[in-house]
Amino acid sequence: MLKEFKEFALKGNVIDLAVGVVIGAAFGAIVNSLVNDIIMPPIGFLLGRIDFSNMYLLISSGKTPPPYASLAEAKAAGAVTWNFGLFINALISFLIISFSIFIVVKMINRLRKEKPAEKPAPTQKECPFCFTLVPIKATKCPNCTSEIK
Repeated sequence: MLKEFKEFALKGNVIDLAVGVVIGAAFGAIVNSLVNDIIMPPIGFLLGRIDFSNMYLLISSGKTPPPYASLAEAKAAGAVTWNFGLFINALISFLIISFSIFIVVKMINRLRKEKPAEKPAPTQKECPFCFTLVPIKATKCPNCTSEIK
């Protein structure tokens, strides 16, 4: 059983999948940083200094009474919150990752496209008198016995 698992684990597809998962996780971290640290701050600034990561709705207060200055403070107090700002960040991250993967798949598909196969040289031609097909090298039609040029 251990031998079978070793054979399975060392197959090329499993290793490729593992590498893809690791690269995907790293790419996800980069995109999350791009969204949280580069894209969302200017958008929040343009919308009136909104910090999307601190946008939440209070469902139930915690041990200490509200108001809470930040989402972290609300969570520390044990409040139940609806974190729609974090959802907006996650949604933007998802859209960027999806678009990036779409572009990569599109490029790979373009590289994989095979050139159309060349048509083979014709092996038959049509007799101009009786319109039957004859071998390309024929000089006389076997059907009507006409000379073919």
